[in-house]
Amino acid sequence: MLRYIANRLFWFFPTLLVITLLTFLILQATPGSGVISSGAQIINQDVVEQLEAEYGLDQPLYRQFFNYIVNVVQGDFGTSFVYRPQSVGSIIERTFPISLQLGIYATVLAVTIGMALGIVSALNQNGPLDYFSVILAVIFYSLPNFVMGFVLILAFVVYLPRAGIELGFNVGGLQSWQDWILPTVALAATPLATIARFTRSSVIEVLQSDYVRVARAKGLRENKVVTRHVLKNALIPIVTLIGPIFAAVATGSFFVEAVFNIPGMGRYYVES
Repeated sequence: MLRYIANRLFWFFPTLLVITLLTFLILQATPGSGVISSGAQIINQDVVEQLEAEYGLDQPLYRQFFNYIVNVVQGDFGTSFVYRPQSVGSIIERTFPISLQLGIYATVLAVTIGMALGIVSALNQNGPLDYFSVILAVIFYSLPNFVMGFVLILAFVVYLPRAGIELGFNVGGLQSWQDWILPTVALAATPLATIARFTRSSVIEVLQSDYVRVARAKGLRENKVVTRHVLKNALIPIVTLIGPIFAAVATGSFFVEAVFNIPGMGRYYVES
């Protein structure tokens, strides 16, 4: 195990370096330059040359890449093109904790509710609860998170208050704890559906295994069979999904933050 972990760590940094190099070369091959995009309004050439010299874009490609790696290792990401004179590091320092907090809330909600929904669905296979949870999971899985955000805004911020049902939800920042609820639900919807489907399939598979039949034949009560034998084995594959789910939540949070006007990294990501 230690050798496996050491091998993974050994190849992590070379792989990251190769990915960074490929991304750098692809960006260099795109039309336009680092200071003016393709098709943008033509500006004075002297201004372009001044900006390129300021950002080091007039240097050879290998020198630009070397300077970039050195600066990244030192934690210096340079000055933002869009939000000058703010540095990229200061923007990340200010916005990343908010995005991380939202991602953690959404992951916890997706894992807990998704697993519970999948377990209930599997234990009531082909029953009303099973059909309800499957339909709910399909709806959540089909809607992109930003579309789910608009649906929640229309339902809980626009239509319900007009009908006289005021729940205290707002769109435009994070002034209170209630402002976290809608973006968390919107962000957690798709991974919640994924976990619910995987949990349902896993629990159904374990319920049909031989050791569960033996446990029932010995006279164990159904709740003990489920808690001691079924869940303990069925939830092991689900745990492996938490890492990819959190990564998907982290990327999806950018668009959800833009929809709910949350001062996280999402707005800067979309507008940059």
